[in-house]
Amino acid sequence: MIVVHEEITQSELLLRYASGQRHFSNLNITDDGSDALVGARLDSIELIDSFVHANFRGASLRNATVHANVKTCDFTDADLSGADFQGSALCSTTFLGAKMDGADFTDAYYHGYDLAAGEKPDW
Repeated sequence: MIVVHEEITQSELLLRYASGQRHFSNLNITDDGSDALVGARLDSIELIDSFVHANFRGASLRNATVHANVKTCDFTDADLSGADFQGSALCSTTFLGAKMDGADFTDAYYHGYDLAAGEKPDW
C-alpha cells in the first residue's frame, strides 16, 4: 500500500535530482505539462512507493529502481538498462523502443497480469 506524504511536479523531481537527490519515496509525482522528464538523464534514480504520472520518452533511467505505480507513464525509446521495476504497476504504460537489457520486471503487473522472471513489457 502506497502512503503519499508529499505531492511534487515532474519539474520539481528533475530539480531535486539535479541537486543530487536520488531516493524519492512516498510521493505523488504529477505531470505539470512541462515534459521536463522527456530526454532527461535520471540514472540510478529510486522511485519507491510513489504514484508517478510523467513522460519519460527518450529518458535515461539506467540502473534505476522503480517500485512504484507508474500507470500511464510513457517510456518510449527510454534507456532502462539494468533498471529494477519489480512489483510496479504498469497499466496503460508505453515501452515501445525502450532499451531493457538487464532490466527486471518480475511481478510487475499490467491489467491483471503479473510478469514472470525474465519477462519484459512488449507494449
